[in-house]
Amino acid sequence: MTDPAPDRQAHWQNVYRTRTADSVSWYRPHLETSLELLEQTGLGVDSRLIDVGGGASTLVDDLLARGLGRITVLDLSAAALDVARTRLGERAREVAWQVDDVLTAALPAGGFDVWHDRAVFHFLTDPADAARYARQAAFAVRPGGHAVIAGFAPDGPERCSGLPVARRSAEEIAGLLEPAFRLLARRGERHVTPAGGEQSFEYALLTRT
Repeated sequence: MTDPAPDRQAHWQNVYRTRTADSVSWYRPHLETSLELLEQTGLGVDSRLIDVGGGASTLVDDLLARGLGRITVLDLSAAALDVARTRLGERAREVAWQVDDVLTAALPAGGFDVWHDRAVFHFLTDPADAARYARQAAFAVRPGGHAVIAGFAPDGPERCSGLPVARRSAEEIAGLLEPAFRLLARRGERHVTPAGGEQSFEYALLTRT
């Protein structure tokens, strides 16, 4: 079984209290691949988007710059969200911030047009947790909506931030979210960490059936 939510939360709180946001291995100044796939969903200024595990990511900055005004950023770590809020300043008021575990969070039925997750799903190594995640996404994304979900590819690292991960292809990601979602496209990425290492990511663009 995966660690209980309080332990996961303590882990990520500690990460963002002891390290700067631009020094963690998953940091990118801009999530170019995510943004490209999000544009393929037909993302517009009125799109309701949730960034699962968004934390201190700059994705919210780039979405606000594109005119989106209905963004929710969900993360286990309040410290990570504080980094993003501080960085955004007054613009942080335009975003809904939710400190929660995606597996148990109270999400609105069909409340989102787009679900984005870069590197939360791959921490769910227990099949039961992956199934709970899939149910949450199916519940929260409206029919005809989309999801962009990314994690370590089959040739990627076996661990991240000291935790084991599940390495999956886009087809494997889609298989775990079927039949509520269908795979539209996949994208690979060679992510260069702040320390100069390389990590192989796989992205799945899905549509809600």
